[in-house]
Amino acid sequence: MIIMTPGRATRPYRKKKRAESEEETRRRITEAAVELHGTVGPAKTSVTDIARLAGVSRMTVYNHFPTETELFTACSKHWATLNPLPDPQCWQSIADPARRLRCALRELYAWYALNEGMLGNVLRDTQLIPALAEIMEGFWEGWVVEVVRVLAHGWSRPETEELPAALRLATDYGTWRVLSRAGLDPERAADMVGRMVEGTSGA
Repeated sequence: MIIMTPGRATRPYRKKKRAESEEETRRRITEAAVELHGTVGPAKTSVTDIARLAGVSRMTVYNHFPTETELFTACSKHWATLNPLPDPQCWQSIADPARRLRCALRELYAWYALNEGMLGNVLRDTQLIPALAEIMEGFWEGWVVEVVRVLAHGWSRPETEELPAALRLATDYGTWRVLSRAGLDPERAADMVGRMVEGTSGA
């Protein structure tokens, strides 16, 4: 018969509680960084600020995220889970390219409006932080390429260089921001930009 000592019984429990505590700390640090990125931007967010908001020490932040790349990766995944990017695959069932484009732009522009603070800060600071640029290359640019690919299908002149360029401009966050500042809501902005792309495509 094996006699279980108290030490043997509690050791796995302590390990489990320690792992849960570490996971909770990591979550608080990530959420603090995301909040600061959305308010002041990544370039103005210091480790000291993150630690203070998360209620931990600077060393704890570094223990969980030794590099900027690791922190930005965790932040982007956490934020994207709460604010999923529009899925280009949902637009593929719309056969008419002009109608598909308008539907996509209305959805995109509405999503940009909901997430203006974070998107504006991150896209601005991407030019200043190499580690952030590296993350955005996969997280953001890959999504943009897929959006343009889906929207480029079915136009009368898909082989022209102007169409992909026009679609890239039409779906760009900066384009929406200019139109929004001019007072256009997502639907009116989508209709106007849709007409412009149609002229480029030869539709």
